[in-house]
Amino acid sequence: MLNIVKRSVIINIVLMKGGIKVTKVIVRNGNVDSALRTLKQKNVKDGLSKKVRERQEGYLKPGVKRRLEKKENIKNSRRRNRERY
Repeated sequence: MLNIVKRSVIINIVLMKGGIKVTKVIVRNGNVDSALRTLKQKNVKDGLSKKVRERQEGYLKPGVKRRLEKKENIKNSRRRNRERY
């Protein structure tokens, strides 16, 4: 007996500076909600949405960029410390 599962693929294409980044998610048994959740998680992990948002904001002065990076690093270090203990 063969189990045949219908599969379709959702492709999220984001234009990157070096080319096109493609994220693929398989929809199993017509469950689109879980596929969208998986797609969003992959995008967060890759940081694609953040890069797109940064591009839309436009040019940032070097001092502003440094401040944002420092703030982000502090937040990440606190998160890492919280996960360790």
